[in-house]
This record gives sequence, structure tokens and C-alpha cells, in this order.
Amino acid sequence: MLMAGLGALAVAASWTIWRGIFAYALADAEQSHVLLAPVIAVWLIWVRRERLRRTRPQWSLAGPAIIAFGVGSAMYGFSNGHLALEHFGAVAMFIGALVSIVGVQTARAFLPALVALFFLIPVPGMVRQQIAIPLQNMTALITSAGLDLVGFDVIREGNVMVINGREVAVAEACNGMRMVSALVLVSYAFVFSTPMRQGVRLTILLASPVVALLCNVIRLVPVVLFYGYASDSTADFFHDISGWIVLLIALGILWSFLSLLRWIEVPIAPYAVAPE
Repeated sequence: MLMAGLGALAVAASWTIWRGIFAYALADAEQSHVLLAPVIAVWLIWVRRERLRRTRPQWSLAGPAIIAFGVGSAMYGFSNGHLALEHFGAVAMFIGALVSIVGVQTARAFLPALVALFFLIPVPGMVRQQIAIPLQNMTALITSAGLDLVGFDVIREGNVMVINGREVAVAEACNGMRMVSALVLVSYAFVFSTPMRQGVRLTILLASPVVALLCNVIRLVPVVLFYGYASDSTADFFHDISGWIVLLIALGILWSFLSLLRWIEVPIAPYAVAPE
């Protein structure tokens, strides 16, 4: 109860920033991963709940230090027009409030959940453009080549594809940044929900942009066909629902990759398994 109260105070003290964070997430589809971050954090706490038996929550001065750092970051960001630093500061203040109550040992036991909270920070525009534009170009190139290969007449002009006389903009059909953010978050949740070695975790996280590209292509192929041959309302419906379906596909790809590593006898378990 005390932890919830202190966390609520931290949010209240920076309420303007928090309101801005969720306003971004609700208004800009490219920032929709922000809405997934709290869900992922709670999930990671749940899957690691057994660790509470091995830790004892206790007061820690590290918490106030983190809060002070967060306040400084938010103030500096506000004074210099850096929204990302403002957002970072607000999240740091909230985490500092939690650490003040549970202590460093418990925080370390649930570190992946705390780190997941930093996905609440909207991606700055400059970073989004550097990631989204190359990803959209590559996705459009691969998708048009694949459709040509199976016999569909597709003309690609940059990020716009013309099929059946109708133009489909890749940036509108399947936004690259939106997929990268969500799929990196899904990959993060996957690797910290499944017991595995740190090296395997790092490999999967580094491969998550490739998974995002693959899932983007898997989604875009039928989306382009729907926009080319179906009504706009049907295409829009499929476009919206496919965004959630592709997250399940991403999980399937990650599980398949993990199964492949096991099949080629790459050590996965974080501890030695006794022979039968």
C-alpha cells in the first residue's frame, strides 16, 4: 500500500508530463507501444513473482537518489526543450519511488520489469525517422518483389505501390516504426519471460529488428492485396486487425527460433541440466 501511495505521488508530481506521454500514445499510432509497456511490466512481475520469497523488501536511499536524478532530468528537459528527457525524468521518478520502498535487492530481482517501464518514453521524432524510413523502403522493395514473383502486377514508386490501378502507401499501410517498437517490446517480454542464458537473450533482442522486418512483409503482402482488390472498408478492417495478428506471428517466430537453437543443441537453459 505504501509503495502504491508513493508511486502515485511520483506520478502526481509529474502529472503534466505523464499526461503528455499518454496523449502522444493515443494520438500517434507510431507511439502505440507506450500503451503496451505497463502491460509488459506487470506481466514480467507476474512471471517472476516466485522471487518475492527470496527477497525482503526494505527501505533504500537509492530510491530518493533516483527520484532526484529524475527531477533533474525532467527540469533540464523542460528548460532546454528536450521532451525525451522530460519523459525519462518522469519514468525515473516513478521507478525511484518504487525502489525507495522495496529496496535495491528486490528491484534487482525484478529489473526486467522496471526496465520495461522505460518503453513508456515516446520515441523522439529524429530517431523515428532514421529507423522508419529505411525500414519502409526495404519493406516496400521486398513486398513488391514477392508479389511480382507470384504473378501480381505491381509497380513500385518509392514507398508507394500501384496494384490493380490503385495506389497503396507503405507508410500508411504498415508503418515501420510502429512495428519495430511493438515487436522489440514483444521480443523483450519474450526473452525475460522464458528461462534462458544471457547470450541467447541478447541474440534474440539483436535479431528483433530482423523479425520486425519479416513480420512487416508478412503483414504488408495481404494488406496490399486487400487495398488493391477489395473495398476500402474491408481493407481498412484487415489493416487494423492484422496489426494485432502480426504480434502473435512474431511470438511464433521467436518460439521457432528458440526451438531451432535447441534442435541444433545450442545451450539454452540458464543452468546445467542433469543427464537422464
